[in-house]
Amino acid sequence: MTKRADLWTRLSYALAWVRGKIDAPPAAGVVLGSGLGGFADRLTDPVAIPYDEIPGFPLARVAGHAGRLVVGTLSGDAGSVVVAAMQGRAHMYEGWSADDVAFGVRVLCGLGSRLLLVTNAAGAVNASLAPGDLVRIVDHLNLSGQNPLAGENDERIGPRFPDLTAAYDPGLGALLEERAAALGAPLSRGVYACVLGPSYETPAEIRMLQTLGADLVGMSTVPEVIAARHMGVPVVGISVVTNLAAGLGRQPPSHAEVEATAARVRDRLGTLVAAFLPRAAAR
Repeated sequence: MTKRADLWTRLSYALAWVRGKIDAPPAAGVVLGSGLGGFADRLTDPVAIPYDEIPGFPLARVAGHAGRLVVGTLSGDAGSVVVAAMQGRAHMYEGWSADDVAFGVRVLCGLGSRLLLVTNAAGAVNASLAPGDLVRIVDHLNLSGQNPLAGENDERIGPRFPDLTAAYDPGLGALLEERAAALGAPLSRGVYACVLGPSYETPAEIRMLQTLGADLVGMSTVPEVIAARHMGVPVVGISVVTNLAAGLGRQPPSHAEVEATAARVRDRLGTLVAAFLPRAAAR
């Protein structure tokens, strides 16, 4: 059995390959969740690279995830910024390890991104939230049972014990809320709970999550945030509420509902992100 290359080597190969395809390093990285990949269409002079062409990059196989890295320029009222956007992500429930799932974000950070914006489609645990709501993630609960930092640590990439007191950067979060207010776009705050999936949660599990203080639940994002913070890159997160969690609505959750709601909210989310990223990158 061939021994797998260490993370530093795998990351170096991927970065060298992507750098050979793009003209300028990105200042901001974005992860686009289920049904949200349309934001990449806002980038001008885009270079689109399928994940399966990038050495070591995990493949996104779920519906609603295009599986491409798109690098281009995003223009806004505060100027322009080169953005690297992941159109879709891999998930642990597909059989990928947390380390694999986080690899794409490590590439974004390694390319030079000074900040990372993560987005996802999430179920509403807090009964005050409704499908279509946008929520700024202020903290998370890692209930997946996995961590991308497990195993041997490489100090060239990040410290053995990174601090997650401010996993989601308060300054970036405040700027995001400021831009949302300027656009008249309602933006709530919430704690995101990451579970392994792929089965949706039971009503009893949702009641447990409510007791634990979660407002949202999903099957992604947290490994990426941990990896970015491990590399010293600040993070801001937005959840799109796509469904009511089990026991809170009349209909059971479904992936079709997730995709449909995400498509309905896509333009509103894209407008907010376009107003936010150039200002955030210029800080």
